[in-house]
Amino acid sequence: MKKSICLYFQVHQPDRLRTYRFFDIGTGTDYYDDFTNRTILRRVADRCYLPANNLMLELIKEHRGEFRISYSVSGVVMEQFERYMPEVIESFKELAGTGCVEFLAETYSHSLSSLISSEEFSRQVREHSEMTERLFGQKPVTFRNTELIYSDKIGESVYGMGFKTMLTEGAKHILGWKSPNYVYTNAINPRLKLLLRNSSLSDDIAFRFSERSWPHWPLTAEKFVTWIAEALVKEDIVNIFMDYETFGEHQQESTGIFGFLRHLPQAVLSRTGFSFVTPSQATSIHQPVAPLHVPYAISWADEERDTTAWLGNELQNEAFNKLYSAEESVKNLNNPSLTSDFRKLQESDHLYYMCTKFFSDGAVHNYFNPYDSPYDAFINYMNVISDFLLRIQRETDSQGEKSGTVIAEVTTPAKKKSKKQATTKKIATIATKDARSTAQSGGKSKRNH
Repeated sequence: MKKSICLYFQVHQPDRLRTYRFFDIGTGTDYYDDFTNRTILRRVADRCYLPANNLMLELIKEHRGEFRISYSVSGVVMEQFERYMPEVIESFKELAGTGCVEFLAETYSHSLSSLISSEEFSRQVREHSEMTERLFGQKPVTFRNTELIYSDKIGESVYGMGFKTMLTEGAKHILGWKSPNYVYTNAINPRLKLLLRNSSLSDDIAFRFSERSWPHWPLTAEKFVTWIAEALVKEDIVNIFMDYETFGEHQQESTGIFGFLRHLPQAVLSRTGFSFVTPSQATSIHQPVAPLHVPYAISWADEERDTTAWLGNELQNEAFNKLYSAEESVKNLNNPSLTSDFRKLQESDHLYYMCTKFFSDGAVHNYFNPYDSPYDAFINYMNVISDFLLRIQRETDSQGEKSGTVIAEVTTPAKKKSKKQATTKKIATIATKDARSTAQSGGKSKRNH
């Protein structure tokens, strides 16, 4: 049996919020920084999506279908492509037409819904699959959750949605002595097969490629394939999963990242017995070796490989719970504008900006954070949430008046505060003071991507 290399790329851009102050609450629904979102999308498309897609298409044609890759493209970034850069959609369609590219399903808004609401999770996956099929002509059969978040229960739900294969992280604290270079199964339902990310080899490209202090710099395709070959002496498959923005955005063209990508397929295929596969092909070729027990959610983020990048502090949990407290009301009101905002406000990026981690992981969080501090991110987000809840209140009252019935009142920030809300208000007050102090000391804003 041939040894396999599975390449998967995540494509996502969030809907960044504009500066939304306390005095904006109740004045309107303009939550999003359209100028910044358009500017960043066009920049990343010019640096990454268009040149990388063109190169991928050339490589597929050059190697006559032996080079195979896979993507998941979030629903919210597909919306941005359609609005600002439809040529990116066309370039993905060209790739889809080769028969060598698999498009995966995920949550529509790159959300954390799998951690809190099975109904919203299922709804988003269904809508994302429908949009993927409409744009790229493929009905997804493989699933990857937001940031590769996975647990036994999530996997069981994913199989219930009709997927036979799922991607997740080869987390060391889960694997123990086992290797990520095999196919595994869900511990509850063994019919769901799992592909695990080889974090070391994936991060060699995604994070360490341009790091001149790295002992293995510069990384060449030949050197990288030697490492793959060493990993596959006795094992089945190496899964290289990363952000697509690695090519040209996180690792800029001047680093040689596109040259590395151009030479990688030939370096792999020149070795007898090596082949590229898509995720669904991988699980049809390779037999599972064991169930993978994951009682608590894991992800591909940070050293811990858990969900603390998004839900690791009180700010994040307060924001997360406040948003999802509106889920039932949004569903019942069936208002397209409220539903759209509810989805966009679920984007995990908003919570990621509130992360207070430091040390090695802090540098990564700062790179992606457009705010001066996590506290600024929290205050801005909660101001938006307050307006959002106020709109729900007004729509609820309006529908009640039209029907002549009494509709259960929606809790808004103006109502009596719980002890937990009071604690959050105290944190927000401290955060405001911190933000003023940072501004007075000349604090610099972070990269807006």
